[in-house]
Amino acid sequence: MRAEAVRPEPASGSRSVLGVSVSPVVATLLGAACISSSAIVSRLADTPPGTTSFYRCVIALPVLAVLAGAEGRARGSRPLRMRATALVGGMCLGVDLVLWTRAIYDVGAGIATVLANLQVVFVTFIAWAALRERPRSQFLVALPIVLFGVVLLAGLGTSAAGTGFHPVAGVLYGLSASVAYSAFILVFRMSTRGSGHVAGPLFDATAGAAVSSLLLGLAVGQMGFSLSGPSLFWLVVLALTSQTVGWLLITASLPHLPAAISSVLLLLQPAASLVLAAVVLSQRPSALQLCGAVLVCGGVLLAARSRAGSPLGADPSG
Repeated sequence: MRAEAVRPEPASGSRSVLGVSVSPVVATLLGAACISSSAIVSRLADTPPGTTSFYRCVIALPVLAVLAGAEGRARGSRPLRMRATALVGGMCLGVDLVLWTRAIYDVGAGIATVLANLQVVFVTFIAWAALRERPRSQFLVALPIVLFGVVLLAGLGTSAAGTGFHPVAGVLYGLSASVAYSAFILVFRMSTRGSGHVAGPLFDATAGAAVSSLLLGLAVGQMGFSLSGPSLFWLVVLALTSQTVGWLLITASLPHLPAAISSVLLLLQPAASLVLAAVVLSQRPSALQLCGAVLVCGGVLLAARSRAGSPLGADPSG
């Protein structure tokens, strides 16, 4: 799962994150570390995109249900309207997960994770057009940097012959996934506004994601229910590390950090994913693609800072 900066509360040392006293910076770094492995683990599972997305959600649901129940007893129940909104947002997330997993196969785990961070740009555009949240001038500077980086990621001037990758298709899947993820962020933030709940909204969103990933997977022929032992193992790892622990840590800790700091910390995710993809999967991007990754990450960081102090909502597919 990826994450987005939110309106920060005053930071003052360690805070209780999911019942444990820990620095929000440490919690964010741990969450980003969990999420950075999701593309690699998804590839190791070696299952169709719909299958990967569906099972990562379904396997996480029992754990999230227990946490959500405990949270509800401690903080009180949430209105049905907010739960329904989180469920709808989760359905957007399911579309994102299927498309993003497809991108992993076409462009590689590391590059797909870099593309995943483009939701910052799409959220800013949507908020600008629909919510009249005008970004600062840095965003207009960041935009051409990001676009040029995306062109390089698509493999401009390189050949994909013999690599098993389809860079242009992978970039298109990644961009489409970021659009779906942006919709999730904007809907999901409405379901958590004014609420101190973390596990409850995440449970509802994950349930919605399970439904939409199942339906989309079946519709595009990317769904299967027969799993080998190794595939099931990696899907369990994915569900527990990224879909559960990573999302919970980031969703709980980001509101307590300044947006500029959180956006820098979360760049650990694409950077670590590129390294892990090279080490674990032997997926090494070309020099031009690495330049594109640097430009995209730098542009995303600049775009995120252009919205410092604006509430974007939080969430972690990567």
